[in-house]
Amino acid sequence: MNRVAGKSPLYLIVIIFITSVGWANAQDRLYDPLAVSSPRKAELLELTVNDADRQRKIPLRIYLPAAKAAAPVVLFSHGLGGSRAGNPYLGEHWSARGYVVVFLQHAGSDEAVWTDVPPARRMAAMKRAANLQNAILRFNDVPAVIDALEHWNQSGDSALAGRLDLKRIGMSGHSFGAVTTQGVSGQRTPRGDASFTDPRIRAAVLMSPSSPRHGGDPRQLFGGVTIPWLLMTGTRDVALVGDADVASRLAVFPALPPGGKYELVLDGARHEAFSERPLPGSKEERNPNHHRAILALSTAFWDAWLAEDARARAWLDGKGPSSILEKQDRWQRK
Repeated sequence: MNRVAGKSPLYLIVIIFITSVGWANAQDRLYDPLAVSSPRKAELLELTVNDADRQRKIPLRIYLPAAKAAAPVVLFSHGLGGSRAGNPYLGEHWSARGYVVVFLQHAGSDEAVWTDVPPARRMAAMKRAANLQNAILRFNDVPAVIDALEHWNQSGDSALAGRLDLKRIGMSGHSFGAVTTQGVSGQRTPRGDASFTDPRIRAAVLMSPSSPRHGGDPRQLFGGVTIPWLLMTGTRDVALVGDADVASRLAVFPALPPGGKYELVLDGARHEAFSERPLPGSKEERNPNHHRAILALSTAFWDAWLAEDARARAWLDGKGPSSILEKQDRWQRK
C-alpha cells in the first residue's frame, strides 16, 4: 500500500527535508579529513629552481604521495627566517591525502638571515630582512617555481614527469609566507593593481594573514580576490617582527568578497601555533588540538576546492568543523 498517496504537500516537504538532512549528516560522518590510508612517510625530493632571468636559486622540498598518477599540487611559502624544511607536519599529511606538496625556500628572508649571526644581533637582522624588496622577490619566486614544475612534469628524465596535475594548484604559507600567498593569489597593491597574481593558482590557505595597517583600505586590497581563500589565525597571533597584530589579521576576512571564503580563529593560539618550533623565549605549552584543527580544515579545503570532492565541501560548509574545533574557537564562511 502506498502510504504517501493522499498526504498533504506540507507533509511531503517535511519528509524530503528530514531525508536530505539525514543524508547530509551521513555524508559528514563518512568524510574524515584526518584519515590516511597508511602511516607511511612521504617520499621526499629536493630540487632547486634556477631562475636565470633573476640570477636566483629557489630550493624546494617536495613531498610526493604514494600514487604515481598526476595529483593536485600545493605550494607552501615559509615565514621569515624559515626554510623548505619547516612545517613537515603539513607536508606529511597533505601528501598522505594525495597531494604533491612543494615547499619553497626564499633567499634573503630564509634561515640564512640569522643562522650565522650572533644571538644578540639576530632580531635586528630579521627586522632588516622583513622588507618590500624581499616581499617582491618572494612574489616572483612563485611563478618561477610553477614554470619549473610545468617543465619537469613534461620532461621524460624528471622524477616529477607525469606526477603533477597543474590545473589544480593551491598556494599556502605562514606569516611572511601568508603575505607571499596573498600577493600571488589576488591581493591588490595600494595602487589598485594585482600585478603579482598568478592565474594558475586556484585556491589558497593563509596562516597568519595580515592587512597592512598603513597600506590602504582592506576592501581595496582584498575586494578583488576571486578564488577560494581559507584564513587561519589565533587570538594571540602576534609575530616578533613586523607590525601585524591580531586586529590586522582579522581585518582581512570582512574585506573579502563572498564565495568560497573561510576564516578560522583558534582560541589562545600564538604565532607559532602554525609551525613546529616555538618562538624565542616562549615557554607556554602548545594546545595539541591546534595542529589537529589546522590539518583537518586545510585538508577539507583542498579536497573541496582542488580535488572537487563534494563530500569535503559538505563537511566544510556543514557541521564538520564543529566536530574538530574547541568551544571557544571561531569558524565562519561566506
